[in-house]
Amino acid sequence: MNRYPLWKYILIGITLVVSFLYTLPNFFGEVPAVQVTPVRTTEKVTADLMQRVESALKTAQIAPKGVSMDPRGVKARLADADTQIKAKDALQAALGPGYTVALNLLPASPEWLSSIGALPMYLGLDLRGGVHFLLQVDMPKALEKAAERYQGDLRTVLREKKVRYGGLNREGDKVVIKFRDAAQRDEARKAIEAAYAELTLEDSQSGAEFILSATLKKQAQVKTQESALQQNLLTLRNRVNELGVAEPVIQQQGADRVVVQLPGVQDTAKAKEILGRTATLEIRMVDEERMTNPSDVQAAVSGQVPFGAELYYERDGRPVLVKKNVVLTGEYITDAQPGFDNQSNQAAVHVNLDGRGARIFKNVTRENVGKRMAILLIEKGKTEVVTAPVIREEIGGGRVQITGMDSPQEASDVSLLLRAGALAAPMEIIEERTVGPSLGAENIQTGVNSTLIGFALITVFMVIYYQLFGLISVLALAVNMFLLMALLSMMQATLTLPGIAGIALTLGMAIDANVIIAERIREEIRNGNSPQAAIFAGYDRAWDTILDSNITTLIAGVALFWLGSGPVRGFAVVLCLGILTSMFSAVTVSRAMSNLTYGRAKRLTKVSI
Repeated sequence: MNRYPLWKYILIGITLVVSFLYTLPNFFGEVPAVQVTPVRTTEKVTADLMQRVESALKTAQIAPKGVSMDPRGVKARLADADTQIKAKDALQAALGPGYTVALNLLPASPEWLSSIGALPMYLGLDLRGGVHFLLQVDMPKALEKAAERYQGDLRTVLREKKVRYGGLNREGDKVVIKFRDAAQRDEARKAIEAAYAELTLEDSQSGAEFILSATLKKQAQVKTQESALQQNLLTLRNRVNELGVAEPVIQQQGADRVVVQLPGVQDTAKAKEILGRTATLEIRMVDEERMTNPSDVQAAVSGQVPFGAELYYERDGRPVLVKKNVVLTGEYITDAQPGFDNQSNQAAVHVNLDGRGARIFKNVTRENVGKRMAILLIEKGKTEVVTAPVIREEIGGGRVQITGMDSPQEASDVSLLLRAGALAAPMEIIEERTVGPSLGAENIQTGVNSTLIGFALITVFMVIYYQLFGLISVLALAVNMFLLMALLSMMQATLTLPGIAGIALTLGMAIDANVIIAERIREEIRNGNSPQAAIFAGYDRAWDTILDSNITTLIAGVALFWLGSGPVRGFAVVLCLGILTSMFSAVTVSRAMSNLTYGRAKRLTKVSI
């Protein structure tokens, strides 16, 4: 009657072993480490960098616990925090400004656990320590950037419609166009109104000049500001995610603010650098007239750059003079993917432009056939000429191919940077807060202590009140804890203080199912059933009640996850998973232990309950 088939015991045994293995990494904690990454994201991480790190540490008489390399950088584990800071200073001095050396924390779990994918849970800012920033988006600058885009667009429209104008420039967030007579101004107004309905046009006159001022309508300004905020959010998420910061929090707060939390980043300067690491693309025409004159090029290299031009360098070190006027920027890019050039089969980046960008690029290539166009990659304030090809024909369709990549990996890195984009508007840090690792460790200790105290009190009550069945319930509760932690570790969930509260709440709720079962068995015994029949009926008839009560709580947990955000969602995840694991442990695992204890007795006369 009270026996499981062998396969059920095997299944439960395998579940327990797996849950134990995947829970284990969480007990090893973390060790101090330094992380070395190239400043330029497109630079490869090679074994040579790892050797340089090991050599620098050896010179500084620092013995690391281990040095490892991954695609993002080199990490060195160290004995303590003091050695960590000493190692950081030594590595920064040895490697120079081309590399970023940051303080980090790495899991201390053994390699054999990592090899089977058993990794510890991520810890939130309140448990692990890290940095918290509140950033303010400069909305007036967003409107000024929009005006910069329209400046080029209006120039193109007037050129297409063959409308003559005396001057076109930007003043703050508006574009000012000057004409010699009112007829030309009226003709320009008609052309601009037909092309850009979102612009408000105002007439004015200054002496003999007729002026037309273009500004965004109020609705378009709001839309531009919202778009700038969303682009900034996307840019920050892309950059932080690709730099490997575990479980960052990047979310909007109000109409013009962004909250950024980077758990595990102990170095505030490093965090600021992460936020600033964006890249964008600029397309400009090469100054052919100056480039054909060796004396102009030599003068530019010596520091005397000709008026209207700027000096940059190609990857092989050759100087290139480009015009200051920007044809296109990365803001027009909708997508960028790595690939290969069909003709040379070399690594390339395929860039898709939006409708406006495609139109501008088509016009520019049509008007400059036979001339060179420079594609500039700007990252961390440094500009590099990726390639400067000759325009062979008009290029339409909005698809641009950038060649000159050294390898497929570089093409992948550059496409990533272009997808991440640049900030649509400047951002200023208005609040900065650092949570130290010691405070995080104190929070963990407090949370663990509260959970253990709760578990101990439940154990005392259950053993005294339900005797052997109480002990079985406590063991099932312990199994429930292992299952819950194993699931969170497998999901690589982020554990925060609300999550620990969810674990503590799960403890209290999980024991309810065991209490219902024990009381049902007692009731069956009082009704005169035999001990074996009472155990069987107790588990069987308690199932419906357990299921109903847990489903109602699960619905509440799902609602919290759906409607909540941040810590509330973390609490909801732990609560929902805890409900599922408690149903399994309270019914299946608890019954397996009861069956092993009482199921094989031929004549059971008494049950310790």
